This record gives sequence, C-alpha cells and structure tokens, in this order.
Amino acid sequence: MDVTIEPGSVSGRVWAPPSKSYSHRAILAAGYADRATIERPLVSADTRATMQAVRQFGGSVDIESESVAVTGFAGQPAVPGDVLDCGNSGTTTRLVTGAAGLVDGTTILTGDRSLRSRPHGPLLEALEQLGATARSTRANGQAPLVIDGPIEGGSVSIPGDVSSQYVTSLLMAGACTEDGISIELTTPLKSAPYVTITRELLEAFGVTTERTAAGFAVPGGQQYSLSDGKYTVPGDFSSASYPLLAGAIAGEESVTVAGCYPGAQGDSAIVDVLDRMGAQISWDRSAGTIEISRSSLTGIEVDVGDTPDLLPTIAVLGAVASGTTTITNCEHVRYKETDRVSAMATELEKLGVEVEESPETLTVYGTEGSFSGATLESYNDHRIIMSLSVAGLLADEPVTITDGEHVDVSYPTFFESLSSLGASVQH
Repeated sequence: MDVTIEPGSVSGRVWAPPSKSYSHRAILAAGYADRATIERPLVSADTRATMQAVRQFGGSVDIESESVAVTGFAGQPAVPGDVLDCGNSGTTTRLVTGAAGLVDGTTILTGDRSLRSRPHGPLLEALEQLGATARSTRANGQAPLVIDGPIEGGSVSIPGDVSSQYVTSLLMAGACTEDGISIELTTPLKSAPYVTITRELLEAFGVTTERTAAGFAVPGGQQYSLSDGKYTVPGDFSSASYPLLAGAIAGEESVTVAGCYPGAQGDSAIVDVLDRMGAQISWDRSAGTIEISRSSLTGIEVDVGDTPDLLPTIAVLGAVASGTTTITNCEHVRYKETDRVSAMATELEKLGVEVEESPETLTVYGTEGSFSGATLESYNDHRIIMSLSVAGLLADEPVTITDGEHVDVSYPTFFESLSSLGASVQH
C-alpha cells in the first residue's frame, strides 16, 4: 500500500499507542506465568508473533477489546508443534530464543526475509555455554535457528554492543532455570534502557534480577506471578516521537500527545532532544501529556547509543533545523529491520537534504525550508515510513512512501492519528 502525504499543517490531540517493548515482554512474561491479563497492550503484527510463540509453547492467548488474557506454560515451555514463524519481529525472535532454551526438545525459529538477515549469533553462543545445542541453519548466526534444550543455568559471556535483547532473553528465561544465569558483558551495553525496562517488568511479575559488576544475574527457581493478576502497558515514546515531530515542524497550533508518563523508556529522551533543539515543548508528567508547536529548530549533536529507534525522527528534525545535526554512536542502528542509517540518508537526499554518513555517524545539514516532493522507499520498515510521512508535511509537492502498511508493526493506527491532526493522507 503506497501512502501519499500532502503538504500541510497539523494541530490537535492524539494518544501515544501502547509500548511495543513493554507489550512484547509482558505477553511473554504472562506466558512464563500460570495466568495473567495484560491491559492495554499493543496488538500489532510484531506482538501477535509473540502471542503465537506463547501458544506454540503450550499457553493460550485470547485477545479482548482492551486486554489480552494469557494462560501460561508456568515456566516449562513445551516442544512446539510447528516452526515458530516470527514474521518481521526481531524482538520476538530474540526473546523466545531464550524460552526455547528451556524446552526439553527441539524448537525451530524463522521469519521473513528481513528477519533472516539479522544477527542472533551471540545469543546462540550463550545458549551453547548453558548446555543447549543452538545453531543457525546457514551457519551465519541468522535465522532459521534450531535450538535443542533444556538449559539448567550457569554463567555466560556475551557482547553488549550488538543487541540488548540478548540480555533480556537470558534474564527472562534464567528465572525458570534451576541454577539461574549470570551474564558477563564482554563489551559495553548498548540500548541499556531496554534492559531497565525488562528488569522493571520482571519485578512487577515477582521476578528478581541483579546488576553485577560484570553485567547482570537472575536467580533460578523463580515463579512469574502478578499480585493482582493484571499488568497495564504504558504508552510508547518511540511511537509518540512521530506526532511530536509533526507538531515541531508543522504544528500550526499546538499538538498534544497523551499517555506519555515517566518511566524506564529510554526513548523519552526525545523530549530532551526537542528541547535542546529549541522546540516549544512542555511535558506534564503527572498528567502524561506533552504539548508542542512549530518552532525554529537548531541543529545539535545526539548520541543514540541507548535510543536507536529515535534515529529516523532525529534525522528529520535535523533536516528542518538550521545548521548541522550529527547523530553519533549509531552503528547498531544498521542492524534493525533495515540499515536505518543508510536508509534515512538515501531518502532524505531524495527530498533535497544534504546528508553524510560514516559507520557510526549520520550528519544532516538543515534546509531551514521545505523539502522536494518525491516517491520514497520504505524498506518495509515502520520507523522509516512514519518519520518520512511526517517529513512530507513540509514538502513543496506531495510525498509518496511505498508499502505503508508496515506501520502495523508498532503503530497500526498511525495514519489515522496523522489524519486526525489535520494531515491529508491518501492510500
């Protein structure tokens, strides 16, 4: 589905969708439990893949109007009756690879073409250290993956600079092992706030974890359980960044994004980024609302080592700002659904923006004006689609983005939200 955005302004109020990161973890944690209800989860293509994995491991998942009811496998996942197809969800693949290590038998995981290009080798090696047999069928660390368990726990060494999801996967599974898991990080941890999210959620489910001098640890023999049987998913700052971007660059009046409460989400840093660039922005933390309006922005330097999902948003902000915006520490952003550094550089150039990239940086030279109309490639990447769609509001001619349906990965109602703010969206 190609989507065309007409130039124009926006105003109004939208709700941030539920957090994808919390939703994945909560759904799988409910699977590790006996029974749990997840209130206001994100129901999207990616989170449906995690729900299906819970079913394949012996649980049941019922989607209701505002919640998901899960009957779990109580820390003992069964041998799946079929291959686990994780679709385009790297989060699903990595999180359930740890669960597969607990299975007394064989689990096979695969996904679409994009997912089969993403790295999982360090996580496979960690499971091998814990006593499982774990391999990539193509011997390249990429899916399809074949896992033979069970693991009993122990100590592992793993790099921290490829994906924090490896740590999350091991912590979540490790609570259900006999001996627990101690994780030594051999390189500095990137995307550290996502591990903080994991530990926060595990605590809600009654699971204890530890930050150690070398990395992290989780004691074994623990049970997942919610005190009242329910967990509510917070709003998602990664997704909120797109209506905030729209308000900052095209807000005729103010744009208000609701559902944005303080917490462990690293991507709440978008508020600070916008403030540093000179945006007229205010965050009522107690009410969970952020108000923003069109502002004269100035380029800055932003380190996305802990906030990789913000790179597309910041790149568009830099394209509008005066001066230069340099996005640093972003090599790991090349290993997402696509190489987002290269993708944003290529597509922004089509809009008439001067861009330079190196392995670890993306430098954007601000236009201080409008973009050129163009047809842009989506790379089947939800974050590329949403950021470029908002950029289309400032073009001098309509902007078309290919394969817009992939917003379903994290923000299924994105185009409806953009339209509700007054944007002209055709698809």
